[in-house]
Amino acid sequence: MGGIILFDGVCNFCDSTVQFIIKHDQAGYFQFASLQSEAGQSLLIQYHIPKNIDSVILIEQGKVSVESTAALNICRKFDGLWPCFYAFILVPPFIRNALYRLFAKQRYRLFGKKSECLLPTPAQRQRFLS
Repeated sequence: MGGIILFDGVCNFCDSTVQFIIKHDQAGYFQFASLQSEAGQSLLIQYHIPKNIDSVILIEQGKVSVESTAALNICRKFDGLWPCFYAFILVPPFIRNALYRLFAKQRYRLFGKKSECLLPTPAQRQRFLS
């Protein structure tokens, strides 16, 4: 089984990021669930993830990663040169995550917010947990 990505379903940037991941994950390794969905809420409980985390969440092989660590682990599974970004894992987490949090706090202001979650296309639907 591949990784599960939990994302903010009302965030325009997060929606674009999910589309980017789908495009660059040709092997279909990742599945998705919005944090607002029943599946997302169930996974938060199952993996004892605090509901107040303002981050992308990656669940992979029973382990949870958040913030920059999750983003770098996601890049590692992409096709092309994207796995090279995983080298940033060498930057101490307190630096990576400070930058991540700074961006995350501004994402609604910069990219906007939806009133509803993303509706995947029929071809994408199999990659979303319900």
